[in-house]
Amino acid sequence: MNIQVVGVVGAGVMGIGVSQNLAQTGYQVILVDISEAILESAEQEIKKNIRFQTLFNKEKKTGSPDESVKKITFSTNYKLLDSADFVVENVTEKWDIKKEVYAQLDAICPERTVFAANTSAIPITRIASATKRHKNVIGMHFMNPVPMKSMVEVIRGYHTSDATIEIAKSFLAQMGKECIIVNDSPGFVSNRVLMLTINEAIFLLQERVASASDVDKIFKTCFGHKMGPLETADLIGLDTILLSIEVLYESFKDSKYRPCPLLKQMVEAGLYGQKSKQGFYVYQ
Repeated sequence: MNIQVVGVVGAGVMGIGVSQNLAQTGYQVILVDISEAILESAEQEIKKNIRFQTLFNKEKKTGSPDESVKKITFSTNYKLLDSADFVVENVTEKWDIKKEVYAQLDAICPERTVFAANTSAIPITRIASATKRHKNVIGMHFMNPVPMKSMVEVIRGYHTSDATIEIAKSFLAQMGKECIIVNDSPGFVSNRVLMLTINEAIFLLQERVASASDVDKIFKTCFGHKMGPLETADLIGLDTILLSIEVLYESFKDSKYRPCPLLKQMVEAGLYGQKSKQGFYVYQ
C-alpha cells in the first residue's frame, strides 16, 4: 500500500508530535480538530518544536519550520479525510467521544484506509467494534515527545489482519521508527505497568513517605531511568493519567488500579503537569 496522505485526528500534545514527525518524513498531513484556535496553537507549537530540534540536532536534517508546516493542512472539517490512506487518532481517552469519532471516520474514509488508534489504555478490539472495517484497525501507541522517540508499541486487535500489521510496519519505518507488536489488552504492556507505577508513586506522595523529587531521584539514580514516575506523569498530563487508570480499573475490576485520591484532586484543580505549567513540579 502506497501511503501518501495521512489524517491525524486531535491536535493535542500527541497529535502535534505525530503531525510534525509525519511532515518531516515526507507525508502529506491533514490535522483535524474541533476549533480553529486549537489548530492555530498547534501550528505555532509545531514551528517552535522544529526550531528547537534544529538548534539541538545540527547534524540531523530536520527541515525548516515553514517547509514542514506546508505539508500539513489544518482543518475542522472531517470530510477532508476522504483522501486519507492512513489515519492516526489521538483524541481524549473517553470512550463516548472516541466512538463518535470512529463512526465519522468510517463513513468518510475510503475502504482501504487503515485506522491507527494512538490510545493510552482503551482496547483496540473495542475501538474496531465502532467501525465496519475491523481488519483495518490497529493500535499505535506513540511515546512522547513523538519526533524524539524511535520505538512504537503496536497493538494487534482481535480482528486486525496480517496485511494491516505489515502496512503499519512500513508506515512507521518511513517515520524512522521501529515497533514492538503486542496483543490486545487494556493498557497493553507499557501503560498497564506504567500507570500502576505512577499511581503508586502518587500514593507515596499522598502518604508523605517521600517528596516528589526524592521519589523521582530514586528511580533515576537507582534504576537508571531518564525520568522518574512523577516527572513522567507531568509530561504525559495528569488528566490523561487519570483517564487511563480509570479505564484499567473499569476493565479489570481490580482494586490495584484504584486511582489515588491525590491524583483526582490535582486534576480537578486543573494541575495537569507541563501543559498547565504546574503538576508535581512548576514549569515556566
